[in-house]
Amino acid sequence: MTDQPSVTVLGTGIMGAAMARNLARAGLTVRAWNRSRDKAEPLAADGVRIADGPEEAVRDADVVLTMLYDGPAALDVMRRAAPGLRPGTVWVQSSTAGAAAAGELGAFADEHGLAFFDAPVLGTRGPAEAGELVVLAAGPAAARETVTPVFDAVGSRTVWTGDDGAAGSASRLKLVVNSWIIAATNAVGEALALAEALDVDADGFLDAVSGGPLDMGYLHAKAGLIRDGALTPPQFAVATAAKDARLVVEAAEANGVRLDVAAAGAGRLARAEALGHGGEDMAAAYFASFADGSGQPG
Repeated sequence: MTDQPSVTVLGTGIMGAAMARNLARAGLTVRAWNRSRDKAEPLAADGVRIADGPEEAVRDADVVLTMLYDGPAALDVMRRAAPGLRPGTVWVQSSTAGAAAAGELGAFADEHGLAFFDAPVLGTRGPAEAGELVVLAAGPAAARETVTPVFDAVGSRTVWTGDDGAAGSASRLKLVVNSWIIAATNAVGEALALAEALDVDADGFLDAVSGGPLDMGYLHAKAGLIRDGALTPPQFAVATAAKDARLVVEAAEANGVRLDVAAAGAGRLARAEALGHGGEDMAAAYFASFADGSGQPG
């Protein structure tokens, strides 16, 4: 194997497409596949070879990176790819699959002789396109040299959480981080909705906390998206955030912890999706505060 592994990316949505593009720009040989081929086709301009199916895509790859909707989707696609896999291939599983899925995904890897890395990422569209994701990774030390060029191409740093991908330590950390992101996003929307209802100038609210311990850049970024109506294209879509919120709540319940804010946040995102905002940035959960989803008090 050369110092620059060949990489197959399975799933070219917002995150997968950006990752494939950055891998190609780093000089790696990249193939990609997506269920809807039209979402993968633009990558050809960046030197990415587009495959017709998962089996074709993974054949002879040194590294297979999955960036799909969830754990079941990743497992389904890898089962379809199985005839093209060879023992010793590294599988980097970057989908937000949740804590419970890692064991099943790791078992598939063992069955097929793959080196399995549980490697979800932190970041949205902007960091993904800039190659500045934070990679949370757990996997065998013997294969880390192989994945290092991949992680370096897509991320600004890698946080190692363990040597056993099937134990799901990286995915568990991702859920903890996502619980904070979802809570913060919902809090931004609720504060702006309350300001609207109480006839409080949102600028006054933002100015009141600016520069103090209650201030943070994320507040201004998400508030700006809501106030400017700049919710598409999404940095991170409501529908995906709703799925992640459900994974957070399920993991907590499975481990005997009650997360009231997370449960309410999951319901709020689901309500925003039902109101037709599923394809918008997760900040669009703001609209769940209004009975008709209009952004105006009833």
